[in-house]
Amino acid sequence: MTDGISRRGFLVAAGGLFLSIGQTVQQSDSQTAGRVYDPQRAGRSKEPITALDTDAGIQAIEKKLRCSCGCGLDIYTCRTTDFQCTYSPALHKDVLRLAGQGKTAQQIIDEFVKQYGEVALMAPPKRGFNLAGYLVPSIAIIIAAAFLVRALRRWTREAAAAAPVPGAIPPNATPEELERLRRELDRLPG
Repeated sequence: MTDGISRRGFLVAAGGLFLSIGQTVQQSDSQTAGRVYDPQRAGRSKEPITALDTDAGIQAIEKKLRCSCGCGLDIYTCRTTDFQCTYSPALHKDVLRLAGQGKTAQQIIDEFVKQYGEVALMAPPKRGFNLAGYLVPSIAIIIAAAFLVRALRRWTREAAAAAPVPGAIPPNATPEELERLRRELDRLPG
């Protein structure tokens, strides 16, 4: 044996360490088991889902309006995917309240724009300077494609002009080079 620990000693020590870690995990689990994240909410039922919550018209309106929590999602997506968000349910209730007053979809959207500004919209309106946001990327892509096609055609023409023609004699070849070329060609099979 060497001065170190034996194989059996190592396995006993590792087993003891493993068992002590397992007991620690069990103790910590028993301390947190049964705790409620929000004690004030315990025992209260959730708000019932109404027909308007799943109405396609309401969903269409909410998909055009941005949630103000900063997530960048529309109200419908935020309220149905981010259950921690407190803004989207309130905005949803505003949409339902305005729809309950008999307002049309455009009137509800206009009310949100009046209250929160154009940042409430998922997409800017297609008028005025906002048209640049819709047109400039398309125009830039078309111009870039034209330049790319032009450059590729020029490169292929230059490559074709620079490529040697098979069987052609180089114009500045000396008679010695031509004779060596003929000998090399004669040595080739076929």
